[in-house]
Amino acid sequence: MRRFVADRARRAATAASTRSAATRSAAAPSPYAPPTAPTAPSRPPPAAAMASAMVRAMSTAAAPVSLDTINPKVLKCEYAVRGEIVTHAQNLQQELQKNPDSLPFEEILYCNIGNPQSLGQQPVTFFREVLSLCDHPALLDKSETHALYSSDAIERAWQILEKIPGRATGAYSHSQGIKGLRDEIAAGIAARDGFHASGDNIFLTDGASPAVHMMMQLLIRSENDGILCPIPQYPLYSASIALHGGSLVPYFLDEETGWGLEVDELKKQLEESQSKGITVRALVVINPGNPTGQVLAEENQKKIVEFCKNEGLVLLADEVYQENIYVEDKQFHSFKKVARSMGYTDDDLPLVSFQSVSKGYYGECGKRGGYMEVTGFSADVREQIYKVASVNLCSNVSGQILASLIMNPPKAGDESYESFMVERDGILSSLARRAKALEEAFNSLEGITCNKAEGAMYLFPRIHLPQKAIGAAQAAGTAPDAYYACRLLEATGIVVVPGSGFGQVPGTWHFRCTILPQEDKIPAIISKFKEFHEKFMDEFRD
Repeated sequence: MRRFVADRARRAATAASTRSAATRSAAAPSPYAPPTAPTAPSRPPPAAAMASAMVRAMSTAAAPVSLDTINPKVLKCEYAVRGEIVTHAQNLQQELQKNPDSLPFEEILYCNIGNPQSLGQQPVTFFREVLSLCDHPALLDKSETHALYSSDAIERAWQILEKIPGRATGAYSHSQGIKGLRDEIAAGIAARDGFHASGDNIFLTDGASPAVHMMMQLLIRSENDGILCPIPQYPLYSASIALHGGSLVPYFLDEETGWGLEVDELKKQLEESQSKGITVRALVVINPGNPTGQVLAEENQKKIVEFCKNEGLVLLADEVYQENIYVEDKQFHSFKKVARSMGYTDDDLPLVSFQSVSKGYYGECGKRGGYMEVTGFSADVREQIYKVASVNLCSNVSGQILASLIMNPPKAGDESYESFMVERDGILSSLARRAKALEEAFNSLEGITCNKAEGAMYLFPRIHLPQKAIGAAQAAGTAPDAYYACRLLEATGIVVVPGSGFGQVPGTWHFRCTILPQEDKIPAIISKFKEFHEKFMDEFRD
């Protein structure tokens, strides 16, 4: 913690020094100013001397780009899952590489972000076979390929390549995504929900994040436009709202009821924001929840749909964890399915659903694939969405292929089906066991309470910190949960994200921890965490 605080102090001192130098430079007399008491007329300086003086003057002037001159919306934007704690962890990792015995742990354990393959999860074989064949079609003409690849992967690669103009995965695609792949995704949505879906409503994107940014660009006109977001929330939403100049309108999830989403809370926050002159444009719902891990009941979803319909709000449904369900009494229902089952059509409710190849059981974060399904918007507005998509030319084609594969995986009777199911179910069942082990461990500790992770990839425990620890954090100039997270990192190498980065009820403190470290490492992580926490509580006991 001392090293972390010292780093922050050095950065602040450097910035202050830079500002001070700029101020001194601005106050200094110009090299061309006449003497205060000239004794005789002076001749103009030679051109070379004048040019040299000009260069010196420019070099001492304020920098053309500084924190005072960049876009203030960028300064307002924060993204905690890769914030200061993670930067500090990366510095410690470099220190370990130089001197393995310099720290009280052997490795950094990144539990800060949903990045499964970085922590050892293996990619799904069928998906990678198809991808490799699509990226190198010459393999399809080699006889030995049939000995190395499953027959259905070879067949699927041929089918996909037929949909790609020129069979070239290295070429730009249609800005909305390859039409044949969008149609496959739509067919997968229809099979999942039992209601029609159209490829014309699918926009393929580099993960779900660009799709969220695209919708914020569309909806936010000024700071008087607000977006209802859950608290705690995934900081992509607060960051994108800040970048696009809008106002985040928070609604609080109820920790006491397992992070419940109450419509009365939505109405309260809507009315309060309206009284302040804010026009609320949309409601963000994350289901399953991030960072909270709850899975919404269908009846609750119906009330949310009804609320959006009555209030004229766009429903932004973040559904990227739809495969990650760990409890038997809950299942995923898409908001589109719920809306259609209530009788609402495209004419009744503007709805955007986000999906990503980064989560689920596939965890293909680095491939940057995803999509949004856009329904309930007029044709002229859809043209504007397409225009914004066109500015980026297209999403990467490998990600597009993966997005089509996760919505159309092997079926019963395919050669890869049984091995695919073993891989998929093995990953999901292991995640469920890891979630339960960590939840039980957190709840066994003094001053920590943790709701069950019904879905997603995280736990969001509440830590009841002693007043002395809160005072120590204030003295260090940081939030109490950030202080705790930094002390945890420096003692154990475990990286978690302070709850203050996601938002929380004032006066409460949390941290987000992924369930992604490999299962055989979970006991050691629990042991390290328990040892740290017990020492921390003893050190700061009131």
